Amino acid sequence: MSIKYKRVLLKLSGESLMGKQGYGIDTDRLNEYARQIMEIVNEGVEVAIVIGGGNIFRGLSGAAKGFDRVKGDQMGMLATVINSLALSSALEAIGQPARVLTAVNMFPIGEHYSNRRAIETVEKGEVAIIAGGTGNPFFTTDTGSALRGIEVGADVMLKGTRVDGVYTADPEKDPTATKFTEITYDEVYNRGLKVMDLTATALCKENHLPIVVFDMDTPGNLSKVIHGEPIGTLVY
Repeated sequence: MSIKYKRVLLKLSGESLMGKQGYGIDTDRLNEYARQIMEIVNEGVEVAIVIGGGNIFRGLSGAAKGFDRVKGDQMGMLATVINSLALSSALEAIGQPARVLTAVNMFPIGEHYSNRRAIETVEKGEVAIIAGGTGNPFFTTDTGSALRGIEVGADVMLKGTRVDGVYTADPEKDPTATKFTEITYDEVYNRGLKVMDLTATALCKENHLPIVVFDMDTPGNLSKVIHGEPIGTLVY
């Protein structure tokens, strides 16, 4: 079965790295993600990854508790670097080369990001893990993912979440919520659906980067998405 996407930007949420423990990094979940990622690299897919930091610190909720917003967002960026280092370690432990690239210069923790460096990395069969969001406050890691996906020339952004797609309402709160198999960017905006923040959605729309929202926590789903199986929701 042929692969549908040759180069992807995989967006992972920091929250999902917590697994069942409610905080920090669950190594079982981390290792499961690493196995799924290595599986698609072995099939010839070029993979760049952006991870959120919500399992450690979230700038917006920090600001609500009295942190300066800029400093809070910078703390969130550092949280994404911690998660990125953890994932690169898990990948390398199973024999999958990976490279951490950071939006702000943090050598020797990671190499300073450039799109050329990220493209070279994925073309060699290594995983490029791009940390630090956009490097600027007031932008989420969703926006960082959209930006990096466009910069590296990804065919699609794969948004791995805890839910299996985009629904009319939050399926964890509303039992009547129904799932979309596909939906346009405009409809996401007009319905006020929480797929990604507006800046990220607008970036993807303007640059024709489709998004597939899917459940990353079910082993094997990442490979299914790569082969074009109709799981999750396509936003186009």
